[in-house]
Amino acid sequence: MGEHNCSLLSNGGGRAQSHQRQQDQTALYTQLVISIALGLGAFITFCVLRPRWKGLYAARKRQKNAASKLPALPDTFLGWIPVLYRISEEQVLASAGLDAYVFLSFFKMAIKFLAVTFFFALVIILPVNVHYRNYRFPPAVAPTGLDYSPNPEKSPLHNGHLKRLDDVPVMANEDSSTYTSSVLWMYVVFTYLFTSLAMYLLVTTTQKIIRIRQEYLGSQTTVTDRTIRLSGIPPELRDEEKIKETIENLEIGKVESVILCRNWKELDDMMTQRLVLLRKLEEAWTVHLGHSRTRSTQASRERAQSRAAARQDVPLLQDGDDHEQSHVVPYGQDRPKTRIWYGFLGLQSRQVDAIDYFEERLRRLDEQIKTTRKKDFKPMPLAFVTLDSVAACQMAVQATVDPTPMQLLANPAPPPSDVVWQNTYLTRSSRITRAWSVTLIILILSVFWTALLVPIAGLVSLKSICSVWPQLAFTLDSNPISQSLVATGLPTALVSLLTVSVPFLYYWLSTQQGMLSQGEVEMSLIWKNFFFTFFNLFVLFTIFGTASISYSKINDTLAGASKDASEIARKLATSLQDLDYFYINLIILQALGLFPFRLLEFGSVALYPIYLIGAKTPRDYAELVQPPVFSYGFYLPQTLLIFVICTVYSVLQSSWLILFFGLIYFLIGSFIYKYQLLYAMDHRQHSTGQGWLIICNCVVIGLIFFEVAMAGLLALRTAFYRSILIIPLLAGTIWFNVVFRRTFDPLMKFIALRSLDSTAPFGDVSPGESRYETDTDRGRAVDEDDETGLRYINPSLNIPLEEVWLAKGRANGSSQMNGPPDEENV
Repeated sequence: MGEHNCSLLSNGGGRAQSHQRQQDQTALYTQLVISIALGLGAFITFCVLRPRWKGLYAARKRQKNAASKLPALPDTFLGWIPVLYRISEEQVLASAGLDAYVFLSFFKMAIKFLAVTFFFALVIILPVNVHYRNYRFPPAVAPTGLDYSPNPEKSPLHNGHLKRLDDVPVMANEDSSTYTSSVLWMYVVFTYLFTSLAMYLLVTTTQKIIRIRQEYLGSQTTVTDRTIRLSGIPPELRDEEKIKETIENLEIGKVESVILCRNWKELDDMMTQRLVLLRKLEEAWTVHLGHSRTRSTQASRERAQSRAAARQDVPLLQDGDDHEQSHVVPYGQDRPKTRIWYGFLGLQSRQVDAIDYFEERLRRLDEQIKTTRKKDFKPMPLAFVTLDSVAACQMAVQATVDPTPMQLLANPAPPPSDVVWQNTYLTRSSRITRAWSVTLIILILSVFWTALLVPIAGLVSLKSICSVWPQLAFTLDSNPISQSLVATGLPTALVSLLTVSVPFLYYWLSTQQGMLSQGEVEMSLIWKNFFFTFFNLFVLFTIFGTASISYSKINDTLAGASKDASEIARKLATSLQDLDYFYINLIILQALGLFPFRLLEFGSVALYPIYLIGAKTPRDYAELVQPPVFSYGFYLPQTLLIFVICTVYSVLQSSWLILFFGLIYFLIGSFIYKYQLLYAMDHRQHSTGQGWLIICNCVVIGLIFFEVAMAGLLALRTAFYRSILIIPLLAGTIWFNVVFRRTFDPLMKFIALRSLDSTAPFGDVSPGESRYETDTDRGRAVDEDDETGLRYINPSLNIPLEEVWLAKGRANGSSQMNGPPDEENV
């Protein structure tokens, strides 16, 4: 009965071939209206709240010295826009660091590429397609069973594929050879042209970034710039003096200090346990002293009214004690109790005074920590060696130190604040096991995402919906607006939700791989998320996008692809033509609908009341006002996916629409991310711009996919000679990637010896400093800050043991260390 109903749906209602084209336009208009309404509402809300909630929307400007020299943004409704636009690249570099500069440079490169391709798509590709009524390739062969008959009485839904008016060459007398010559050759020419343009922009942008990076880092003499990470130390050399003697015997420079990593696991576990006890003790004191959430008493209401009269404008997120006092009031309370378990198997329990209990446990733990700090820990095959000059450090990391494989490997050291000390005492075999385990988990997850995306992809096709739920298909068939929402709006929303939620899982997996620095975790996260977005959300979604939800047909598709590699290209060619409007709507939603919500920082605003309900202690309230953290691993992969989609569709029939909205996406994105990186969100300069190498590799992967898809499309139309002409371009792209990496990778990883100049390229600064040291409070400059005193040593060895943090402040000062904000004060 289901098949019969679907057959009626295919042939009923007198639907002409123009109906699907009209449906696509309806879906496009619906998506535009919804996205503009959402985005405009979020943007207006942001403009209204920005001057009122400066603790959130200007958090970095208010709390970070790095942003202190940026121009102040006016509090007017739109007056901040021209001020932000006029901020130069030098100011971005000095305030936000190389990673932010590289991130925004990609947006500028993408804007140039899309502007040029959009021009050709609008001036040449679109008129040719309109002239030949071609919104698909010519109907020479229909291997998928598509009916190309111009008869308007033919079914618009045949073998699961909806047709469009533009699929049919209405010019019956058009000479097929002229058509082939004018259209198919156009695809070959523009494939070569756009690939060459992308390569040119990659090379020119990379050369500019390398020049800036070499000048930027070459004028510095910080501890980080003079330190190497020496791994693979043999047992007979695991001593500070022996390591120093070995390095100095190389005659590249003098060694200032050697920090040999040791097995500090026992001490680190104690410090973690101490943090838990400290928080429990603070919570108990807060309950006892009355620092709790406001109770509905007359006295509390009077105090709230008096505070409101004193301060008429209280922002949502404030700093320090003012924020704390606006949420808490004193009141009397008995000493809290806690239940402890003891006896055989911990079956007996009793209640004791919570404050006394946690204070005693904390006192005993502090004594154990002080005793443990004096122990002689087992040395590990890893050390941080600080030399007397940057030149000596660069010579060490760019040379082979030891003739024995995998022994005495010298690499650039991350900043001290970036080191994950808990992973420094992991063995090499342990790190390798963790890395392969995470890789296996990601492969398993990829299969799961595939199974999850099949029904989502099925929503795009009315035929797929009918095979599962015929009544819904007929209902949608009779209501164009509902069909647009279900077949276009719902899949794009679900795909966007996956791009936001899955990176959190991949971030946790990246932290479990045993990497030695947060920078390595960030770079790994970019690769993992790009693999997810590109392979699962684009390649597999495209293959299954027009297939039935039936898993047997999916298996048939996979089986055919495994037998013949050309089957993959043909499947991609077919699906790419069917899913053009889906990707147009996805880009519209991302650019016009969701980008303004990122500017609004909707996640932080929505979660703030939830965190506020759970906040009890002054430490909890202080953590509420920390600026949100900007992670490139969360935002860059999705941006790369949009760029790849625009590249793949740059020559196809709907190229002008995709390129137009892609251009809008990158124009809006560059402005929003510029604001967040400079004013609103905290970010750590982890990789000194090495993320550009990942960007280049991902762009090349997109170009290769673009060329394979074009070859498949030409082969699908039996234009085999033209399809073969794409093969040299494919080989040339692979060769370009090899030469590109061999040429530019070393300059993106190291500092050239000729770049080591004491003259600062970004303005007059004190001797021995650079603009980076002067304007940045994190990363490579913070090493030399006398107030923080950061150096290459596990903070668990020397950080002061902080006392309970009560309402009036902390009992003693704290030192900055690795980890999230709640661990920095321990």
